[in-house]
Amino acid sequence: MLLLVCSISIAQALYKYRGADGEWIYTDRQPQNNIRAEVRQLPTGSTAPTVEVYDDVLNGEFRILARNDYYAPVEVDLALGSLRNLDFPPPDQPLRWVVPPLHESLLMQLAILEDNLPAGAEYRYNWLPGDPASQHTPPDAYRAPFAIARGFIISQAFPTGVTHVNPESFYAVDIAMPVGTDIHAARGGTVFEVSSKNFRGGVDPDRDMDAANLVRILHDDGTYAVYAHLNWNTIRVQPGDKVARGEYIADSGNTGFSSGPHLHFAVIRNAGSKLESVPVVFAGANGREVVPKTGDKLVAY
Repeated sequence: MLLLVCSISIAQALYKYRGADGEWIYTDRQPQNNIRAEVRQLPTGSTAPTVEVYDDVLNGEFRILARNDYYAPVEVDLALGSLRNLDFPPPDQPLRWVVPPLHESLLMQLAILEDNLPAGAEYRYNWLPGDPASQHTPPDAYRAPFAIARGFIISQAFPTGVTHVNPESFYAVDIAMPVGTDIHAARGGTVFEVSSKNFRGGVDPDRDMDAANLVRILHDDGTYAVYAHLNWNTIRVQPGDKVARGEYIADSGNTGFSSGPHLHFAVIRNAGSKLESVPVVFAGANGREVVPKTGDKLVAY
């Protein structure tokens, strides 16, 4: 018996209609005053691959395996429950493995006690991207994640914690910018997750928290960057792509849990069954390093 949590994609409504000046308006909010609108259903969700833990029987052994379809390592946390006709006591603590990218790994083999009786196990699992052995060792200061010579105001950075209130976001940097601003990779790496089809944005956490378009890029040191709140259907990369520092990857937007158009940028490491953001510095003029601060203007060099 396998226990896990699955996510479900839900369609979003896109309304298209003419404004007062004859311009086309596209919105996720139904127009008022009986204005006629074309309604389209947009699929939500991510083009992310999957991580699956499953079991089989081979050569008289009950096996538990994990398949990782990501272009990044993942840490799998397995907890065994009751066993049936298997010679292995449930451990007191969860068991953990790192499964390499695009890999299938054998997690454990359990001896079947009696060949003529069915064997089985109850278990549950969680997984997180990244290898807990990773350390944040960037070769250079990060490039500001937009076009060279452009500058935008940092609306939230450590230690300001209006919405960055958990370890995964403590050191995230929010940069206010108009929808449609070109977003460039702050550091090179391998794209391993893309979500590009969300349309809505707002400040209702229950409704909007999981509706942000984003790109995740794995770095050589095992950390990864998150670029979030991107504009609908503008992402120019896909899982498996190698991107260079400064490469144009998407347009900024206002999707997900967001009070206004901005880019949410963070560098994350797996700290052992938990994700933590790490401090970053950006490249400034004449080789200077810029520590992001709320209210400062960040310029790309």
